[in-house]
Amino acid sequence: MADLPRLNNVIRALEAGKHALTCFAPAEIGSAINMSASKFDACVFEMEHNPWDGRLLRDCLQYMLNRAQIATAASLVPPVAPMVRIPVNGVEMAQWQAKQALDMGCYGIVFPHISTVEEAANAVGACRYPRLKNVPLYEPAGIRGDGPTAAARYWGLSQQDYYKKADVWPLNPQGEIFCILQIEDTKGVENLDDMLKNVPGIGAILIGEGDLSQELGLPRQYEHKTVLEWMKRIVDTCKKHNVVVGHPHVETGNAQRIIDEGYRFLMMAPVQSYGHFETAKKLTGR
Repeated sequence: MADLPRLNNVIRALEAGKHALTCFAPAEIGSAINMSASKFDACVFEMEHNPWDGRLLRDCLQYMLNRAQIATAASLVPPVAPMVRIPVNGVEMAQWQAKQALDMGCYGIVFPHISTVEEAANAVGACRYPRLKNVPLYEPAGIRGDGPTAAARYWGLSQQDYYKKADVWPLNPQGEIFCILQIEDTKGVENLDDMLKNVPGIGAILIGEGDLSQELGLPRQYEHKTVLEWMKRIVDTCKKHNVVVGHPHVETGNAQRIIDEGYRFLMMAPVQSYGHFETAKKLTGR
């Protein structure tokens, strides 16, 4: 067990004091194949606004495996850690989609629309197995059901070693599961201090400036002063509690500002290049 490398590349980067470079990706086979050869630390398959399809998510995880990478790697995990954003909002207090995604082998879950301490505790608990109250690191109480066979196989571990690693980081320093809570409304911003004070095990807080800007009457005006002020409140609260804060729309035009403001979980849109097409078009006079 002591010889096992860090499996989750997001955690590896953050532990080294670096930024984690990630993206949202559609849950499609072609996308999964492309992600497996990318330089991202992780990709988050988007299933909040896209349909939840457990079989498709399972297939995406399998298509991210590359035999050449496995043959030369120190572990059986692909370099890009697969994660998923599930459909249920925090207020629904659901766990089953997170359970199924973790049982397939996902290394992280994005929980959308978390607004209260109770919702935050439910999200983190959904990523943890139950344990007795008298053991260390009991809170938040785990509520994940036991079904590790596929996940252990995907991680390349025995079931017992999987149990030791299948916990939330940084609460458990050996944990490989990264729990991301998305703050997307003013209620969540106002309750964030209490969440971070009372709910250990949160890997990162991801800003949801799309929904936040909608509530503020400034839909998708991400650079508007009022929107930025509310986002700054999130960043400042995360810094106060030494919790990683993430931004979902990092682009060339805003990347330096976002990094300077203290975001460390950076999400970028994968870019499809038509460079070869443009070259051929130019050479052929099309």
